[in-house]
Amino acid sequence: MSMKKTDNSDLDSVKSFGDEWKRFDQQRMSLAETERLFSNYFDIFPWHLLPPDAEGFDMGCGSGRWARFVAPRVGLLHCIDPSAAIEVARDGLKGKSNVQFHNLFLENCGLPTSSQDFGYSLGVLHHVPNTTKAIRSCVELLKPGAPLLLYLYYAFDNRPKWFQILWRLSNLGRLVIHKLRPGPKQLITDLIALFIYLPLARMSKLIESLGLDVDSFPLSYYRNCSFFTMRTDSRDRFGTPLEQRFTRIQIIKMCEKAGLEKLRFSSKAPYWCVIGIRAEQIDD
Repeated sequence: MSMKKTDNSDLDSVKSFGDEWKRFDQQRMSLAETERLFSNYFDIFPWHLLPPDAEGFDMGCGSGRWARFVAPRVGLLHCIDPSAAIEVARDGLKGKSNVQFHNLFLENCGLPTSSQDFGYSLGVLHHVPNTTKAIRSCVELLKPGAPLLLYLYYAFDNRPKWFQILWRLSNLGRLVIHKLRPGPKQLITDLIALFIYLPLARMSKLIESLGLDVDSFPLSYYRNCSFFTMRTDSRDRFGTPLEQRFTRIQIIKMCEKAGLEKLRFSSKAPYWCVIGIRAEQIDD
C-alpha cells in the first residue's frame, strides 16, 4: 500500500520494521515466554481504570504480539502500523473479532481525537524524528483521564559508566549494519545473537544460579529468553536506521509536555516503561 509520508516519520525505519516482522512473526515463540514478556511491559498498566468494553489503540503494533493479550480484555482494539507488518498482525489476530487494523501513520491514523479509553506504544516512538510530538499525537487520541503506556529506549542513566561506553561501541556497529540489504542485515544480526547475545545471556543465568546479582551484567535481561527472542531483538537493535535514547528525566519532561500526568515508571527491565494519564486540559 502506498502511503503519504508524514513530517514525523522515517520511511527507512518503517521499511526495516516491515521486513523484521515478516521474518519474525512471533508464531514460533512459546506462549509461556510471550506471556512473561507481556507481563514485563504491562506490569504497571492500570487495567482497573478502564471502563467496560473499553476502546483503545496499539500504536506501532508490529506483529501484534501484545494485542494478542490485550484484545481479550477490552471491547475494541485498534492495531495501527504504517509498515508491511500490519499484514502479519492481521494474520496472527484473525480470530479476534474486536480488533481493527489500520495501515497508517500515527499522525493520520483516522481515530477521532479524545475518543480512546486507553493506548499503548511499546518500542516504537524512539524510532521517529520527534518523539515528543509523537507522544502528543497519541495523547490527543485519548479521553481525559485515560492511560497511555509507553516503552522508550533508555539512555543507560541507571547504569555504570562502563556500561554506557559498551553501548556506544556497539552503536558504531548499528550505524553500519542498518545500511545493508535485508538479507545480509539479517545474517549479521543473527550472528550477533549467536555469538554475543546467547553466550552473555547464558553466562548471566549461570552466575545467577550461584546466587549472585546479574542486573548490571550485559544482556542479562535475555537469560531466560529463547534464542528466537534474541534473534528478534538483535535484528531490532542493530538493523534499525533511526534510534533515539532517553533518560528518565527526559521522558518525564516529554510526557508532561505532551499532556500526560501522574507518571509512574516500572522499577524493572525493560527500561523505560512508563504509564501516564491524559490531563483534563492539554496546553498548546
